[in-house]
Amino acid sequence: MKIHYSSTFFKKVKRLEIDLQEEVLEKIELIKNGNSAKRLKIHKLHGRLGKSYGLSINYKIRAIFYHEKNGDIVFFDVGEHDQVYR
Repeated sequence: MKIHYSSTFFKKVKRLEIDLQEEVLEKIELIKNGNSAKRLKIHKLHGRLGKSYGLSINYKIRAIFYHEKNGDIVFFDVGEHDQVYR
């Protein structure tokens, strides 16, 4: 499994506070190491993002990703829980 990032994802991560940027990268590293979805609070999304998953960074921020057919993961959005649905 490989992890890929959209250019939009990186732009949004750079807008976050330094502490949050580090936390995003730490959580992604945990996914790379195969840690459990429950510990990372990974959950399937609904509505227009129904084929995507959310990864809780903290109680306010989450990263959004999807799985490619080959098993790779693509992160494409990060932000407050209600913002990423817009």
